[in-house]
Amino acid sequence: MFAVRGARHRHEEGSLTDGALFLAGYKKVKRDEKEHLVGQVFKSVAPSYDVMNDLMSGGMHRLWKDRLVEKLRPAAGIRHLDVAGGTGDVAFRVLRAIRAAEATRGPSTATRPGSVVIADINPAMLLEGRKRAASQGIDAYDLEWVETSAETLPFPDESMDSYTVSFGIRNVTDRAAALREAHRVLKPGGRFLCLEFSKVVVPGLQQLYDLYSFTVIPQIGRIVAGDADSYQYLVESIRMFPDQESWAQQIEAAGFRGVEYENLTGGIVAIHSGFKLPRADAGVSRAAPGGVPPATPAPLTTAP
Repeated sequence: MFAVRGARHRHEEGSLTDGALFLAGYKKVKRDEKEHLVGQVFKSVAPSYDVMNDLMSGGMHRLWKDRLVEKLRPAAGIRHLDVAGGTGDVAFRVLRAIRAAEATRGPSTATRPGSVVIADINPAMLLEGRKRAASQGIDAYDLEWVETSAETLPFPDESMDSYTVSFGIRNVTDRAAALREAHRVLKPGGRFLCLEFSKVVVPGLQQLYDLYSFTVIPQIGRIVAGDADSYQYLVESIRMFPDQESWAQQIEAAGFRGVEYENLTGGIVAIHSGFKLPRADAGVSRAAPGGVPPATPAPLTTAP
């Protein structure tokens, strides 16, 4: 289900920052404290991250990620960047889609094989991803693993064809900086997609979702990962993330156009997407049907 964008809503928590303070779950802390806290959380959960995702979502995270890659529609020969993707769950899907596209293009259109760059600030998550790639027989040539912050990417301007971030942007300290970096590294015409927990839009579901999130998920973390506190933080970070419309506005503010979002599972998660348009078309603000930028500049309108 695609959401119609029109009325503007502000996230009830207001700004992500309060002077020098940043939200870390329900707490406001200094930048270095948040970065340390988030780093420790993901160092703790890395070994059991994929198992916990299955348990916490009932396996739904696999369908959500499949839908993300379906919307991306990776083409043959592209260079794709997956940020906060340490365990490789999305990157492997994108790589398979690239190879499938290359297998069907025919020998007469042969180009350089596409590749995927996995960027993550946490070395423990990257280590788990490398282990998974080896266990699945994925050629190391096809993937590049980079330990880096989403706020300061070490890639040249306009060097990536597409960018994804899945269940990671809410843990970034300065999300506006991360969005600006995403826009910088994308080529003109490149696409940004973000899969993230969002705000429930189905009446009556919020109460059940809260009960499950705050009661069941930390206990699953305690039993399976031996760490209830980290999963308590993850639940809190979900609740403090902006609603669908507010997040769409922040993506637009970073320079993306054609911004839209699709609610999945009643708004428990949403996929936001936008394009970096060529400079001559900087005023275009809507994606054409099928998810490609329109050829002719159009005035600002709501998304479909």
